[in-house]
Amino acid sequence: MTILTTPRLRLEPMTDAHLDGLFEMNRDPEVMRYITGKPDTLADTQAMIDRVKKRWGDWGFSWWTFFEVETGEIVGAGCIQHLRGETTNPHEIGWRLRRDRWSKGYGSEAARRMASFAFDTLQAPEIVAVCEPDNGGSVHIMKKLGMSYRETQRWHETDIAIYGMTADEWRRSPSAVKAAEEMLKTPRGV
Repeated sequence: MTILTTPRLRLEPMTDAHLDGLFEMNRDPEVMRYITGKPDTLADTQAMIDRVKKRWGDWGFSWWTFFEVETGEIVGAGCIQHLRGETTNPHEIGWRLRRDRWSKGYGSEAARRMASFAFDTLQAPEIVAVCEPDNGGSVHIMKKLGMSYRETQRWHETDIAIYGMTADEWRRSPSAVKAAEEMLKTPRGV
C-alpha cells in the first residue's frame, strides 16, 4: 500500500490503528456538515475504515489518513477512489480535515499530492471532486488545484456540484508544478 508524503504531511493508508484519531475528527459536526450531515459514531468511523481497507485490497488505492509530520497527530483524511465506488466511473479525489487545521493549507497540500499520485502513478485520464455547492472550503481547494466546475447533479435528494480536470489540464496547472517542487523538498523517510 502506498504512503504519500508532503513537506508537512504523511498520508498513510487508513487502518484500524487510526480509529481513535479519525473518530475524533469525524465526530465533529462541522467537519461532517457537508459529508454526511451528522457527526459519526465510533461504529460509523469503523465501518468507513472497513470499507476503505477492502478498497485498498481490491483497487490498490483508496483513503489515506493524514498525519502532521511535526506533531505525529492525525489531522485529516483524503482519497483517490472510483466515484460512487464503481470502477467504470472516473477517479474521485476528496479530503476532510480536523477543524483546528482548517485554513492552514493542509487540504491543498494533500490534494496536490493525491492528484499527482492519480495522474502519475495510476495514469488516471481525469479526476473529479464532488461537494455540496455551498461548501466553500472544498470548492476553494478544488479551484486552487486547477479543477473547474462541470455540472450539478441530484444525489440522495441533495444537489452535488461536480468539479473535474483532465490529465492534460493537470500537467499544465501551477498545482502540478508546485506538487513536483514539494516532492523534491520532502525529506526521505518522513
